[in-house]
Amino acid sequence: MGSDSILTPIIKPMPIPTQVEEEVEEEDPPIPTTALLSFNTDHSSSPTPSKPTTTTLLFISLLLTTFISLSAALTFAFLFFSHTSQPIPQFARPLTKLNHPVVLLISSDGFRFGYQFKTPTPNIHRLINQGTEADLGLIPVFPTLTFPNHYAIATGLYPAYHGIINNLFFDPHTGDTFFMGSHDPKWWLGEPLWETVVNHGLKAATYFWPGSEVKKGSWTCPEDLCKHFNYSVPFEERVDTVLQYFDLPSSEIPVFMTLYFEDPDHQGHKVGADDPEITEAVARIDRMIGRLIQGLEQRGVFEDVSIIMVGDHGMVGTCDKKLFFLEDLSPWIEIPQDWVQSYSPLLAIRPPPSFSPVDIVAKMNEGLNSGKVENGKNLKVYLKEELPSRLHYSGSDRIPPIVGLIEESFKVEQKRSERKECGGSHGYDNAFFSMRTIFIGHGPQFARGRKVPSFENVQIYNLVTSILNIQGAPNNGTASFPKSILLPRH
Repeated sequence: MGSDSILTPIIKPMPIPTQVEEEVEEEDPPIPTTALLSFNTDHSSSPTPSKPTTTTLLFISLLLTTFISLSAALTFAFLFFSHTSQPIPQFARPLTKLNHPVVLLISSDGFRFGYQFKTPTPNIHRLINQGTEADLGLIPVFPTLTFPNHYAIATGLYPAYHGIINNLFFDPHTGDTFFMGSHDPKWWLGEPLWETVVNHGLKAATYFWPGSEVKKGSWTCPEDLCKHFNYSVPFEERVDTVLQYFDLPSSEIPVFMTLYFEDPDHQGHKVGADDPEITEAVARIDRMIGRLIQGLEQRGVFEDVSIIMVGDHGMVGTCDKKLFFLEDLSPWIEIPQDWVQSYSPLLAIRPPPSFSPVDIVAKMNEGLNSGKVENGKNLKVYLKEELPSRLHYSGSDRIPPIVGLIEESFKVEQKRSERKECGGSHGYDNAFFSMRTIFIGHGPQFARGRKVPSFENVQIYNLVTSILNIQGAPNNGTASFPKSILLPRH
């Protein structure tokens, strides 16, 4: 599910220009001048009787034109401001066909915030315009990788607490390896939404979501409601299968569903964030959203279903000139390959017990700060407990003791080679704007045309349980957060 790399740097995100309504002071109409009043191109010495009449008519014409222009401007201003300042409804819209709330959680992997403007996306923008959007995007958790973020969305927990701290990692106690096909429940901590729903005696259906294939607690991944990931399944088939759930009797429709697309992450890793291939991938996702909307409308339930569309992370271009090589640190310290659990965008090092992580970090940073290491200023190495607290990335034994934060777009490799690459990656510090993704909510409890400030994706768990009116499991989200996003019920 996305050929994710790994994580990091600490940089202030560059603000993206936003559309701001500006108040433009309208200039006063010009005061008529003598030249205008005595408009006279006839230089003969004897005045004609028609000249005063022409001047008067011209003056009246100018006054009428000015009056009409001002009237049109005032009318436009009234219509514009009366439209944009419509009050947000005070209560959620009532269900018209379904007899219970339904949440459909959709993920478009690697959908960087801003992709929705790369090409016409009429269907995604229909959800935006008729729903609620995180104005400057959704903030992923660190590391900004597929599995840590999808499971953070599902559990409301940071990776240190839900256990999936990377796409590939090792258990320091058993030596076992986690990879993206691992379904042993020992790796997957916390309580994901599908398990929470089933715990309340309700039905959930998952169509590809990291962790949903794991049989854990009361969730058994039933064959008819839990699809195992298969890259070859066409996107259209995925959408149509979800739509078929709405053909069931209303009381049997699952109250929670997931739908996953691996694009545009798939293309982003190959070509970066700005290639025409990305544009086509975004257009394809929009067509799938259109297919979904049309199917829900045909069934008369579009306005009843709460659609939450998100991505898991963003994407940034990477090229060979932005590389750092661990072998360049050899004058200060040797970092053997078998110490390194991941290179980039998250450098993770677990040395043998006989080596001091404190000494290793000190020597690595000495070399990096010496000015003698190519691109050394673009890597900062930490003991995990000394990482910025905002990353929430220290409270698990699965996280190696040494973590390197890499500057945006840079990559770390063991040693120099002839291999050439220029593509895209993610996994970096979630403070980078390039790592942001989208949040769009459409449904009875989402106000139409509303923009909300950006927030971290761990808040989505409580948002879903609030819509479904069920008690969620303990998590890292804020209990009061749904009140800031959702319209209250009557």
